[in-house]
Amino acid sequence: MTTVGLLYPGHAAEDDFPRIEVMLDSDIRLPLFHTDIDDDARRTENLRAAGTPERLGAGVEELRMAGAESLVWACSGGSFAYGWDGAHTQAAELARAAGLPASSTSIAFVQAVRELGASRVAVAATYSEDVAALFAGFLASGGVEVTSTRGGGIIKASDSAAADPELVKELTVAGDHPDAEVVLIPDNALHTAAYVPELEELVGKPVLTANQVAVWEGLRLSERRIWAPTLGTLFATREPPLGAAEPRGIEVRE
Repeated sequence: MTTVGLLYPGHAAEDDFPRIEVMLDSDIRLPLFHTDIDDDARRTENLRAAGTPERLGAGVEELRMAGAESLVWACSGGSFAYGWDGAHTQAAELARAAGLPASSTSIAFVQAVRELGASRVAVAATYSEDVAALFAGFLASGGVEVTSTRGGGIIKASDSAAADPELVKELTVAGDHPDAEVVLIPDNALHTAAYVPELEELVGKPVLTANQVAVWEGLRLSERRIWAPTLGTLFATREPPLGAAEPRGIEVRE
């Protein structure tokens, strides 16, 4: 059994994770701890407040007791709002507190783009344009070329959680760009797990969504590879060559 511990802000689309457990159809478990938030409006100051060490540290012991082998901060904005260096510092602090390899959704997006062998992406965000631009800047700092950035103007996480599949499809298609190799949808409050392959069919290229990459990143840190095409191209990539070493990300063990 492989157990990936997830820290999730408030309540929105957390039911994506038990759905992913079922879709993986394996011995993978995804226990989740809800961290506190002051306000579910995705403004820079609120996003940064959600990702403080005190709030992330609150769920560490519970997830350790659940047998977590890795931890992922399942909040895109609560990591990229700190910038590239700040997001890595945040993950390192979480790893140090847990004594486990740790990462975040924003870092996972960059790792997943690399996994796909891509370098050019389109950002189809639910956020306001200014917050979407923060994510694009984060990607650029990670060496990912952003061909276009589109904000959907959804300010509150609860409104993202209430979005129906048709709205998610519209967002994906509208945010695509002909030069992009992959479309990124950075919002853990948006339900996407059930229809990633359908989104990929609409745009004719891989689509990476926040809850999908958060789980993939936790498995990567746990050195667990699994083939699950119902979760999109990311979960249907080739196996690494036998004996090949992959960087595991941030790990601090006391």
